[in-house]
Amino acid sequence: MNDDEAPEQQLDTLKAEHRQLDELVSEMIQSGVADQMELARLKRRKLRLKDQIQLLLDDSIPDIIA
Repeated sequence: MNDDEAPEQQLDTLKAEHRQLDELVSEMIQSGVADQMELARLKRRKLRLKDQIQLLLDDSIPDIIA
């Protein structure tokens, strides 16, 4: 991911990568020949992406002092 990208572009890039990983994990599970170590690595990567997506979303919402 490039730091020069606009937050919207970063968000789209992260979401696309998360979607690809989700599809890959699903395919591996359905095929039944999934390497458990590789599967765990992919799932951890998905979680990191999800955290990054949430951070970008949180940064895009201004703090409102009530």
